Amino acid sequence: MRAAYFTEYQGPIDVQNVADPTPENGGVVIKVGATGLCRSDWHGWMGHDSDVHLPHVPGHEFAGTIVGVGKDIKRWKEGDRVTVPFVSGCGHCPECHSGNHQVCDHQFQPGFTHWGSFAEYVAIDYADTNLVRLPDEMDFATAASLGCRFATSFRGVIDQGKVTAGQIVAVHGAGGVGLSAIMIAAAAGAYVIAVDIDDAKLELAKELGANAVLNAHQIDDIPNAIKDITRGGAHVSVDALGSAQTCFNSVACLRKRGKHIQIGLMTGDHAHAAVPMDRVVAHELEILGSHGMQAFRYDAMVDMIIAGKLSPQKLINDRVSLAEGATALMNMGHFTGTGVTVIDRF
Repeated sequence: MRAAYFTEYQGPIDVQNVADPTPENGGVVIKVGATGLCRSDWHGWMGHDSDVHLPHVPGHEFAGTIVGVGKDIKRWKEGDRVTVPFVSGCGHCPECHSGNHQVCDHQFQPGFTHWGSFAEYVAIDYADTNLVRLPDEMDFATAASLGCRFATSFRGVIDQGKVTAGQIVAVHGAGGVGLSAIMIAAAAGAYVIAVDIDDAKLELAKELGANAVLNAHQIDDIPNAIKDITRGGAHVSVDALGSAQTCFNSVACLRKRGKHIQIGLMTGDHAHAAVPMDRVVAHELEILGSHGMQAFRYDAMVDMIIAGKLSPQKLINDRVSLAEGATALMNMGHFTGTGVTVIDRF
């Protein structure tokens, strides 16, 4: 099969012919119909993720058709159209037994712990526990955009933040994660403030539901600007980028008893960011993470999409070939472009 493949961190990503995968007893092989290009893949290529071992094929947001089934699979067959959470639970550990597959003790992550979906085919373990059936009316590109950014934002905003109508939500960073969070919070009835340094991304944020936008290059004190707009601060604030500054701003812009949701990955020099813990104590703030979403929670998200309350397809800005996607991945550190890029030609 053709796959985008690298043999050293921060080295070239080349499209090569490699061996086709075969399913494990409890797994399947999926012919990839589309796969998203996500900053998490860039982190893996940079060497920020200890689960990535060389040589490696990136890619963790995808959808496609099952073409091979392991002998122990009971729920799926060849020809089924599916997607899968980027964090797949084993189904047997205490976390999975409690319903928290997204923090499984033995998690399987295509594109990180195993070869991923920047390829014609991808092998998925723990398939009976983790695969999600696609409705006939959802195309592969839309489904591929759900796997990491959109689903993680859905869990962050709805399950962790418990956002309800009338609340104020601030979203720091208007990339794929941030735009997803903005759309989801707006659909929940929140007043949404988007923060970024790129006016084009902020314009898109307004199109997707943001009520107010702030350019952090033009405003020195983002937390106070949000408190001025909201007369007290946000009920829920999301760091959708993952930097020391956006994390601090997200916590600092909260009103009393507010919730900070960390979705953007904190790596390298940002891994142990300073947090205003004095405010956390004095204002009884909550600090929560969102690390993917369980397969069984996809139905709630998909139902909102089918009903027209969420439109993740509006996030897709570019559709590219596998070779073009490999080049784009290496350039993701520059934060160019808006919306989501999907590879749909292999």
